[in-house]
Formats: sequence, C-alpha cells, structure tokens
Amino acid sequence: MEEDIEKNIKPHPEEDVKQSAQNEAKGLLESIRKFLIELFDFRDDTDHEATLEAIKADIPFKGATAWVLIFAVFVASIGLNANSTAVVIGAMLISPLMGPILGIGMSFALNDINTFKKSLINLGIMIGLSLFASFLFFYFFPLSEDNSELLGRVSPDIRDVLIAFFGGLALMVARTKKGTIASVIFGVAIATALMPPLCTAGYGLAKGNFSYFFGAMYLFTINTIFIALATFLVLKLLRFPMHKYANAAKRKRYSTIATVVGIAVMIPAIFTFINVFQDNQVNTQINAFIKNEIKANKSLQLIDWDKDIDKKEIYLNFFNEITDATENDLTNELSNIVFYPNIGDFQLKIKGSDTKSFELITTAYKEKREELQESKNIIAGLQKQITALQETISTLNTRIEQDALNKNQKVVAFSRIAKDAKIRYVDIKEISFANVLSSKDFIKIDTIPIATIKWNRKLSDSIIAPKERELRRWLQKEMALDTLFIKRDR
Repeated sequence: MEEDIEKNIKPHPEEDVKQSAQNEAKGLLESIRKFLIELFDFRDDTDHEATLEAIKADIPFKGATAWVLIFAVFVASIGLNANSTAVVIGAMLISPLMGPILGIGMSFALNDINTFKKSLINLGIMIGLSLFASFLFFYFFPLSEDNSELLGRVSPDIRDVLIAFFGGLALMVARTKKGTIASVIFGVAIATALMPPLCTAGYGLAKGNFSYFFGAMYLFTINTIFIALATFLVLKLLRFPMHKYANAAKRKRYSTIATVVGIAVMIPAIFTFINVFQDNQVNTQINAFIKNEIKANKSLQLIDWDKDIDKKEIYLNFFNEITDATENDLTNELSNIVFYPNIGDFQLKIKGSDTKSFELITTAYKEKREELQESKNIIAGLQKQITALQETISTLNTRIEQDALNKNQKVVAFSRIAKDAKIRYVDIKEISFANVLSSKDFIKIDTIPIATIKWNRKLSDSIIAPKERELRRWLQKEMALDTLFIKRDR
C-alpha cells in the first residue's frame, strides 16, 4: 500500500528545473576549466632533456662564438654611431650573449654549481671582450657623436625591467617547448637588447663619459638579472629535476651556496625594480604636473623646464612675469598628495621674465614695426628725390658743355674727366678746374689753367707727389692743354 502511494507522488516541476539548471552550470564551469587548462598548460609540451642540453650548448665561449660576438659588437657600434635602428637590431640577432645568462638562471633552478661557474666565467669574458671591442671602435672612429640610439641606453626605467622579465619568460617557455620556437628567441633577443648597452658603455669609456658608462652597464645588469630570474621561475614551475651529486652532504652544501648566491642576486634585483619603479613614478608625476598645472594655464608662457630628482627640485623658466601669488599657487598644486604623492616635497625654482607682461612686449613689438615701416617710406621718398636731383644735375652739366661748344670755346666735358679721374685715382676726394687770370709785372695779363685736387688725408706727401705728376700729364692730354698747374687742397 505504501509503495503504491510513493509511486503516485510526482516530483515538483520547479525542483526539476532548478536541478537541471545547476547541472548545466556545473557542466559549463567544468568545460571552461578544461578549456583554460588546455589553453595555458604547457607542462605536457615540455622536453626536459632537450631544453637542458640546448641551454648548456650555448654557454661555452670559444672559437666561432668569440668571433661572432666581436662581429656583433662592431655591427652594433656602427649602428649606434649611425643612429640606425635596423643595424642595431641585426647586431642583437647575431649576439651570443643570451646563452650564459640562461645558464646562470638554470644553475640556480637546478642547484648545478658547475654550470653556474661556467656560465658566470663565460659571461664575464663576453662582457669584457664586448667592452674592449666597442671601446676600440669608438676611440679610433672619427665620426662618433651622441644620438638617440646611444642616449636611449643610458637611463633605464621601469619599462626596461618589465621588458627583460617578460622577455625572459617568453624565451624560456619557447626553450622548453618540444621543437624550439626560433621566432620567439629572435624576438626576445631584439626586445631585451643585451648588445647595445654594452656598446654604449664602451662608447662612454672611449669618450671619458662615465655617466654614460654606468648608465649603460646598469641597463645591461637589469636585463641580465631579470632574464636569469625568468629562467629560474619557469624551470621551477615546470619542476625540472635537480642536479644529482655523489652524496647528500655535497648536494646540501651546493644547495646552500646556490641559495645564498641566489638571494644575494635577488636582493639588488628587488631594490633595482623598486628604485626604477619609484623613479618612473616621479618622472610621470612631474610630467603630469607640467602638463596639467602649467601648460594648461593659458596665462603662463613656459619657455623650458628641467628637473633634479636627487635634489628634489623642478626648474621652470617662463617668458612672462611670475607674481608671488602665481608661485604660491603652483607650489600648493605641487604639494597636493592626491594627484602628486611622490613629488609633494619637491621645490620649485622659478625664473620669470624681467618684463611686466607679455602684452607689453607684444605692444612694443607692434609699435616698432610701425615705426620701421614709416622709416622705410621716408627713405623711399628721399631716394626718389635724390634720383630726380641727379637727373637734374646731369641735364645741367650737359647743357653747360653744349653752350660752351656752341660759343666755339675750348671747353671739355669736365664731368666725364672728373669721373675718369676718380676711377684712376681712388684717393682723390675732390677735384676742381679753373682758368685764373695772373700778372707778374702788373702790365701783362696771362690766363693760367689750374686744377685743384683734394687728396685723402691719410696719404703722405711722398706718395701724393708722384701721383700728382702722373695726374697732371693725364689731365693735360685729356683737356688738350699746353700748360696745367696742380694745386693741392689739404
């Protein structure tokens, strides 16, 4: 009887719908989980033995590898010198520097002290040879100069840290894959850019610029440490087998050494990341302050600006006058911890123009332009008057000479002779001619032709005398005179 009653009781329809929805949701979540695992899990695609052999094969530095490194250094140095990005990229691709760095990261992950020694020694030799080769190039090459490719390697920021770390991760994932992804390795070689910083450091040594040297070496160190760190993390994540030693004591001792060295390397890496990140935050906020508080203010005419992060000072150079009220406003904006928390303790060093305002300068400029235009108009009018007077004088001279000829008098075109005399004797300042009536016995009257010459006062008598004799002979011939006297007017 009870069994018949239970059979007659049917489940509630709402409970069936709810249970069905729960089952479908669980199935969907399980499908998503399986999809994500298949998408991101690369452990099954890892070749442990081939990966370790490939990394160890790139560690040794001798023979062909040494020459490849030297040639890569020269290619990179030429690219930096010529400011050619394409040439620098070519040097990155052929550089063998990545091998020992991966070896260092692998040795830490696997507790392989022998591989660590080999990698460290080879990396040191590579660095020394690279610095020496780039030093020789920039020391003897005559066309070296600073450019964007060089300057871009002397001041690392947070982006360089992230590029080195994520590039190292990509490289190691590609290395562990069955069948190495060559394109990934080439891409990481370009992104991390190990060769250009070393060549820039060699440039700094060659030019005696140690700020360039230390800045470039700092960038190279960042790249090296974070690529090795990425190698360490990937190998640990994939659970590569630890290196086997003859006995437990030796394994423990080497493990301790590797741990100590790893911590010693990681501590500066952490501090490097923090310092570079803080510097990047400071630079970002300073740029934001300049953009939002100064350039966005139309009443301020900023000429240029600079900063000194060590002294915590920002230098502002304005075209217009900066009042005390404006300076106080800028200082208050800078101390706003909400927008500028990392530069609130910076000091503003403001230099304004000595002029009262930009409007005054503009007004004065317009007035001077108007005065200049008026002066040009006056000069143009005077030039027209001078031209008219010259034409009048020329006409009068012509008429005088024509009148003399008409009267059958022995007259020459004095204007022509005066011009020719000036051309022949550039030191003549003035020339005149006249027929002078003269009497020695007060009975007989003679007509004497006299040419009066005014010479340059800088000439001495010894120079003027021969010139006057030559001039007298020339004038007699031109004026067809039997006698001519020269009178000097000083």
